[in-house]
Amino acid sequence: MHYAKPEALVSTEWLAQHLDDPEIGIIDASYFLPAQNRDPNAEYLEAHIPGAVRFDVEEISDKSDPLPHMIPSAEDFAAKVGALGLGNGFRVIAYDSGSLMASCRAWWMFRLFGYDDVAVLSGGFAKWKRENRPVEAGNVAAVSRTLTVRFRPELVRSMDQMRSNMESAAVQVFDARSQGRFDGTEPEARPGLRAGHIPGSRCLYYPALLDPESGEFLPADELQAAFEDGGVDMKEPAIATCGSGVSACVLALGLHLLGHEDYSVYDGSWTEWGGDPDNAVET
Repeated sequence: MHYAKPEALVSTEWLAQHLDDPEIGIIDASYFLPAQNRDPNAEYLEAHIPGAVRFDVEEISDKSDPLPHMIPSAEDFAAKVGALGLGNGFRVIAYDSGSLMASCRAWWMFRLFGYDDVAVLSGGFAKWKRENRPVEAGNVAAVSRTLTVRFRPELVRSMDQMRSNMESAAVQVFDARSQGRFDGTEPEARPGLRAGHIPGSRCLYYPALLDPESGEFLPADELQAAFEDGGVDMKEPAIATCGSGVSACVLALGLHLLGHEDYSVYDGSWTEWGGDPDNAVET
């Protein structure tokens, strides 16, 4: 069995061979949960893949929304990404310094705004460094470019849509958080946030889709088995959720790799749902 859409991933070997390609745009999309006490911007300045620009999900977001890194308007996305030197005609390669969740979030954002020529670096920066591939420090100068965007509403879900779906149970919902956070037996990453999960949703902890040693997505047959073991009906629409809409994108990319056409991400995820006292919660 092979991936239905293998172009959504690139290998470290492939990227190393294309570092000097003028039509390749590399982005460091690293993001960490508050409890991890890591500064992705500082780590980028210390070391990144040569030529990579910093794609900060906190900066490329809706600043008027009190929730963390909610998607920006299409116009704002185009302007901020264009300012990074990324524009039409580029093949965008996203990586991160964690466990792929942030690069998957960047991949999903590009696709959400209609830009399909984007891929995730398989194994991320950790694999790149293990292979002793080149890195550089400091900022990368960028020449502003034009990025044409086209918003795809079918790839994202709002709280109102999630409330309606909770009542209808029309679409299966999978939560990428750990089983403990899903069950409410572990504390949430954000202090004061209620514990538990959206009623009717099921837990599919995102590391189940990744090889624990290489950090890469599982081979196609194992990836499909992981989804099926998690209760996913691959013939039906699916919504991915998590803590704040980042690790859910690992589920989205996994579905995409297998050729699933009808998937979406709940952008506000548990931070929005659990933070609203009017929403029902299960533990």
